[in-house]
Amino acid sequence: MVSLFESAGPCMSETFETGESTRIVTGKSSRRGPVLFNIMNVVVTIIFPLAPIWLGGSIVLYAMNRHHPNPRVAHYIQWAAYRLYGIAGFVIPVATFFSGAKPWLYYWAFAAIVMIPWSIYDLIKISRDTWEDTVIQRSET
Repeated sequence: MVSLFESAGPCMSETFETGESTRIVTGKSSRRGPVLFNIMNVVVTIIFPLAPIWLGGSIVLYAMNRHHPNPRVAHYIQWAAYRLYGIAGFVIPVATFFSGAKPWLYYWAFAAIVMIPWSIYDLIKISRDTWEDTVIQRSET
């Protein structure tokens, strides 16, 4: 089995060599975005004060990977983002009625119950999925 943290090799953002009309995105490189998103979801759920920073970073990671040439990348990124933004968005109307620290601890426990097992399940699915190389055709415009 391939390790989740294994080096992904060349990334998709590298430029085309002159005269080359196709580019190959490796399967390892394709896995990197969904794995990072799910791992960060777990880390931020455990270390809750990092949530505002990860919300900003997750938007960047989501935007970079949502329209990836490999549709599985978009699928895993989209579901990880649904979980994160659902938990983060749910706190806005609910926290209006919070007074004291106890409701925040309950909300943190709720977020952990939802986010951690589901993200770990996604990481297992990502590691078991077959990630093939994707060929990108270069347009001559």
